[in-house]
Amino acid sequence: MEKITIQTAIPSDLKTVWEAYTSPEHIVNWNFASDDWCCPAAENDLKVGGTYFARMEAKDGSFGFDFKAIYSHVDPQSSLTYKLEDGRDVKTSFERDSQGVIVTTVFDPESQNPIDMQRDGWQAILNQFKSYVSSLKG
Repeated sequence: MEKITIQTAIPSDLKTVWEAYTSPEHIVNWNFASDDWCCPAAENDLKVGGTYFARMEAKDGSFGFDFKAIYSHVDPQSSLTYKLEDGRDVKTSFERDSQGVIVTTVFDPESQNPIDMQRDGWQAILNQFKSYVSSLKG
């Protein structure tokens, strides 16, 4: 099965990027693909066997869904892997470079939507993450 890869470079330190990516108080500020969506709730038990949860909703209340996963690997400030409820795997890695931190996510596509749509949606969320981290002091 083809995997989908998304990536961004964030001009920040690794500790700040990791904290913003994994802490619920930060996740609710960036975990959506566009400004007409929001993430009103997030929980994260960041350990192998722990649960990741995020509620994603359209701001107008027209649609929403829960995003849930179970961690299969956690290497602090380096990488994390989780399995979605439908069995798909997602791995995100954090790598320092001269400009800051490269965040790369590789995931199994689902079968309902075109690959390009899935890639674009996940990339939009990662772009929101970059914008959010760039707005933090650190």
